[in-house]
Amino acid sequence: MKFRRRKFLVLAVVAVTLPFAPRQVWAQAYPTRPVRVIVGFPAGVAPDIVARVIGQALSERFGQQFVIENRPGAGSNIGTEVVVRAPRDGYTLLLAVSSGAINATLYSNLSFNFVRDIAPVAMIGLGPFVMVINPKLPAKTVPEFIAYAKANPGKINMASQGTGLASHLMGELFKMMAGVNLVHVPYAGNFTADLLSGQMQVAFVPITNVIEYIREGRLRPLAVTIAKRAELLPDLPTLSEFLSRL
Repeated sequence: MKFRRRKFLVLAVVAVTLPFAPRQVWAQAYPTRPVRVIVGFPAGVAPDIVARVIGQALSERFGQQFVIENRPGAGSNIGTEVVVRAPRDGYTLLLAVSSGAINATLYSNLSFNFVRDIAPVAMIGLGPFVMVINPKLPAKTVPEFIAYAKANPGKINMASQGTGLASHLMGELFKMMAGVNLVHVPYAGNFTADLLSGQMQVAFVPITNVIEYIREGRLRPLAVTIAKRAELLPDLPTLSEFLSRL
């Protein structure tokens, strides 16, 4: 029996959130062979980690392998197109993140329509971002960082996971609102090593990617990008607390 992708994703979410449901109920219906889960980013970054955690849970629940397949490039457009072009039988899924919505407005020549061709049915979770700097910089607060950046225009490197992705757009919005000149350096994936070494000085990243480095003092957090303070960093202010005053 074939299931449309939308229907399957509903069942997948239920399978994760209801761990005590009998395995036989799910196994009789779907799937009967391995399922591909496409991630439009390299291994090791937040979407990939989330996909692998969920994939393992679904594999255990359904009794079939949910294979994570990384198809990075073009701000996740390559991976999205793989799913759009795949047979609509529920055996090729997409871990969609904010880049899908962003790309719909940034790219005018996409060969697919994200809203029309992809059917989102459930939210996996929210991942707050945090503005972090290398501790070698003298700034300890957002105002101090802005003052330092204005005194050193074009000398601070801002890393992102790629042009047009959330980490890049957050940085560009910050630059515009704060009136600072930061040098954008896009990476094809994880830039954490260069941020830790000091080759990159600032970045906007998911908290989960850097929380251990923050706790170890290897990265200095300045603010979270969401409207309210984050549970993982309750003492850290929000960017809006500073930028709204400018």
